[in-house]
Amino acid sequence: MLDELPPEPRILEAGVGTGAMVARLVEWGVAGTYRGVDRSREVLARARDGRAAELDADPVEGGFDLDALDVRFERGDALSAFDGERADLLVASSFLDLVPITDALDAFEAALRPGGLVYAPFTFDGATVFQPDHPADAAVEAAYHDHIDGQPGRDARAGRHLLDHLRERGGDLLSIASSDWVVRPRDGSYPAREAAFLAAILEFVADAVERGSTGNASKSGDLDRPDADDWLRKRRRQLETGELSYVAHQYDFLYRTPEP
Repeated sequence: MLDELPPEPRILEAGVGTGAMVARLVEWGVAGTYRGVDRSREVLARARDGRAAELDADPVEGGFDLDALDVRFERGDALSAFDGERADLLVASSFLDLVPITDALDAFEAALRPGGLVYAPFTFDGATVFQPDHPADAAVEAAYHDHIDGQPGRDARAGRHLLDHLRERGGDLLSIASSDWVVRPRDGSYPAREAAFLAAILEFVADAVERGSTGNASKSGDLDRPDADDWLRKRRRQLETGELSYVAHQYDFLYRTPEP
């Protein structure tokens, strides 16, 4: 990606999150302008203030200025905020399983110059693993993924489907690689914020399991209430005792939009 960027590129990001991409751009020595959009006002404030402190910069309304990179954060819908920008790079990290893929790619191409780049790391692709093993793992995973697919625009297998969509478009898929999350304890504890992360993931799964635990075999498999309750109880206990590991299967994509 860095080799494909021009000097002082114009960079957009769909879904700012914690602002981690800004820190990476600075680490990689990228100079230019960055504009990130997210729907959450709270997330944007955390990203702005947290990254400014990390990078020893003074936060200003909407972002902060660095010597090499001009950073701006804005609240809005990433599928409509960037139209006509003619940017060099659009970043969509952990994003394309949350929105209709075709709509997103159309919006991204409208935001980029001809031959601009789409960098889509951490695109989820339908494998969720918790360890140690539990007899209800397969049914819980199915319930979780069914719940994702049941929400408008979401896709639990976005990674493989994105590969199909990009092949059908007129640009070039420059690179694709596996990019799994692997979260594990060390010596019975979690060294950084992994415990909070795993707790959040378990709440997402718990919501899906509650909706899928109907007491009858269904699309999600033979997941009944006692199995679901036992699974959640044991997973939460494993998190408390520093035994729980988690893997999410994902892909990184680098795509170049069509050139004239």
